[in-house]
Amino acid sequence: MGLEQKLQMRMSQRLIMTPSLQQAIKLLQMSKLDLLEEINHELVDNPALEEGNLEGNTDEPSPETQEVQEAPDLKARSEEVDLEAYFQEYLDGGYAPSAPRPESRDLPSFEQTLSKTQDLYDHLHWQLDLSSDGGLNREIGRAIIGNLDADGYLVATPQEIAAMGNWPITEVERCLKAVQGFDPAGIAAADLRECLLLQLERLELLGTPVERVVRDHLDLVQARRYPEIAKALSLTIEEVHDSVQILKRLDPKPGQKYNPQESRYVIPDVFVIKDGEEYRIVLNEDGMPRLRLSPAYRRMLSSLEGDSARTAREYVKEKCRSALRLIKSVEERQRTIHKVASSIVRHQRGFLDHGVHEMRPLILKDVAEDIGMHESTVSRVVNNKYIHTPRGLFELKYFFHSGITTSHGEDMSSLAVKQQIKGLVEREDGINPLSDAAIVARLAASGIQIARRTVAKYREELRIPSSTERKRTATGP
Repeated sequence: MGLEQKLQMRMSQRLIMTPSLQQAIKLLQMSKLDLLEEINHELVDNPALEEGNLEGNTDEPSPETQEVQEAPDLKARSEEVDLEAYFQEYLDGGYAPSAPRPESRDLPSFEQTLSKTQDLYDHLHWQLDLSSDGGLNREIGRAIIGNLDADGYLVATPQEIAAMGNWPITEVERCLKAVQGFDPAGIAAADLRECLLLQLERLELLGTPVERVVRDHLDLVQARRYPEIAKALSLTIEEVHDSVQILKRLDPKPGQKYNPQESRYVIPDVFVIKDGEEYRIVLNEDGMPRLRLSPAYRRMLSSLEGDSARTAREYVKEKCRSALRLIKSVEERQRTIHKVASSIVRHQRGFLDHGVHEMRPLILKDVAEDIGMHESTVSRVVNNKYIHTPRGLFELKYFFHSGITTSHGEDMSSLAVKQQIKGLVEREDGINPLSDAAIVARLAASGIQIARRTVAKYREELRIPSSTERKRTATGP
């Protein structure tokens, strides 16, 4: 068969991601902090975008009343943006947050602000500089400190440290002993047993029953097998319990107190306010800038005429298009979050009124059908977003749970079932704790049919130990 070239006409449909749609999707899944960072970046990068003031024109439609299409479920906007039509609307207005800006807050002075907090390694190096006699000891001490993990444990052997600088092993062991005498107690230990023994030594408890418990039967302590410890060490059960109480006051991770995680501030995107018998949804727009197109760039666009100014005119038009895309995308984001939050409140009214035991099963599809959007849009909205309700601050994902049908024909949220399991465990007899099978029977008596493996799964998610681990003796603490 010979090869030949020919022309054919064919119709096809393709989904094209326009720049507006891409930006709307990008902003929709951002947290508020990321959104503010993105807006600030655009304000610096795009001279056609400006941050207005609240005293400007207030005749433009508000984000709650202006009729817009809903992104990213909206039809792709492939047509050219009508700049002249948009300019009048956004010249002196633009995107204006619905909530007024708060008054400026009194911030701490520069002298009261720390640029970096002291961590474990800074604390140990400070002690080393004060106690070291210089030379070789300081070098070895820094090598030892450098091989501690965040919990304060030594992750290298003395032999490995000695090989780092071709130091005598006896000198390394001597310096290691000196570092183990630093604060906090238990630092630079090779394992948990040595860490606890170092702390007991600092408390002058070596030679007591608690030292024998730690040195020989730490595994039995972790399994709460106190009678076996008493028998092996010829102690009474009371002496074993006293030793365990001392161990509970020791720190298994002494380095953690000097490595605190930086505070992560959660800013709610939505407030749910109870107004009489109803709930109002209010977007948190504190700190959101008022965006508008630059009037100077509009005048510039009108003045650039002729072939000689074509390049400059195209540049100005592109910057204006980019500014308009951002303004519209921010508006779409805020409206979509408001719609999703309103739907969640409608579905979870029982939780807001009565608590977690009234939480209803809810999936993304339920909200998507309620507000007429796609599930992927709802998924992006609930990602990294928080809602402040009269019952506390929650991530939007918190309200989505699978359902379990009770014997009464009612759907119950898996979160409510977990709450019941937690309550059963809290009220159980510590000497005879409930097994998973017993929990299944208790739930069945209240109309909840659930498998034992599901109870085990929920118990693990709640970080509740097994019945064997929860069991304690009659004379236990």
